[in-house]
Amino acid sequence: MPPLSMNNITVTKRGADRIRRGHLWIYRSNVVDVSDVAGGSIAGVQDEHRNFIGQAFYSDSSQIALRFLTQTRDSIDREWWRGRIRETASRRRDISQETNAYRLIYSEGDLLPSIILDRYNDVLVLQTLSQGSETIKPLLVELLTEEFAPRAIIERNDVRVRQHEGLELLTGTLYGEAPPEFEILQDGVRFLVAPLSGQKTGSFLDQRENRLAARDVAQGRALDCFTFNGAFALQLAGACERVIGIDISAEAVAAAGRNAQINNITNVEFHEANVFDVLREVETSGERFDTIVLDPPAFAKNRASIAPAARGYKEINLRAIKLLNPGGVLVTCTCSYHMSEELFLKLIADAANDAHRRVQLLEKRTQASDHPILFGVPETHYLKCVIARVVD
Repeated sequence: MPPLSMNNITVTKRGADRIRRGHLWIYRSNVVDVSDVAGGSIAGVQDEHRNFIGQAFYSDSSQIALRFLTQTRDSIDREWWRGRIRETASRRRDISQETNAYRLIYSEGDLLPSIILDRYNDVLVLQTLSQGSETIKPLLVELLTEEFAPRAIIERNDVRVRQHEGLELLTGTLYGEAPPEFEILQDGVRFLVAPLSGQKTGSFLDQRENRLAARDVAQGRALDCFTFNGAFALQLAGACERVIGIDISAEAVAAAGRNAQINNITNVEFHEANVFDVLREVETSGERFDTIVLDPPAFAKNRASIAPAARGYKEINLRAIKLLNPGGVLVTCTCSYHMSEELFLKLIADAANDAHRRVQLLEKRTQASDHPILFGVPETHYLKCVIARVVD
């Protein structure tokens, strides 16, 4: 366990108020006195009037200096961590029995800042994204082994955010043995995943429920843009006559094709191509669709990129709206935290106007329920999904 130092860190009123309003972070600019607390420690935190605020991971490198674990004086020991892990697992009890791949711990959303844990059948994939969670990584591995008896625990600590913490980028097996590739099940569809080498921790789990919602409204001929491993396309296949999946990555297209094969799905085809180019070409050719899915990577990586990102999102939505038959369905997404829902809806409306089409909003959605949004921490809400219908 990292050392615990009660009331060793003093923060400004602004920092204290931020926690009292429900956030879990205090930035370095709001830290007044650290009193020789080591990076990676769990420290007690007080305001400038010595009022206790809570206990937090302390980082001596990141601009996010404090990530709060609790606002109580409870002893943060081995059983405290076990209790938090059990609570997160309990909140996933209602996940479909036809799904064995989902997020078990969603960092701040589950009151376990900087800790992410994904389950792929009997393999767990762990990310420890701060100095504090990296310090307790051996304890986490022990507890996860005791609680879930996995075949293996893999770490995917190769994400850039660790560099802000002064941490190495690491990928490897922490416990047991896992094959380089194996099969998972998501709502009746089988997928091959490679947690040690695939994107993210092996799959885009946050879209699981949105794929089901898309399947419920899909019809006719469908186009799945930015298909990756074919997850949307393969869910749509049961509701559509034909589905075309597009991705710029040859590796992703090959993986999508293999996923179609293991499910014996024959009305889906995948093509390696630039989505922007394909949408322009299809518009020129006169080909039209009844369902289009847009699930691009994050165009807005930071605040400075919001304006160019908005132009990119508007372009693909404009072209997709033009390609839909009357009554056609658009499922359009952004995984950019910096792209607000309000701005995303506006650019879709602007795209519809520029396309001279009437478009109805059917549903506003967000990330799957195993990625819970915590009130007070807006950063936990990043995925926006809009389902709309072109009326004329």
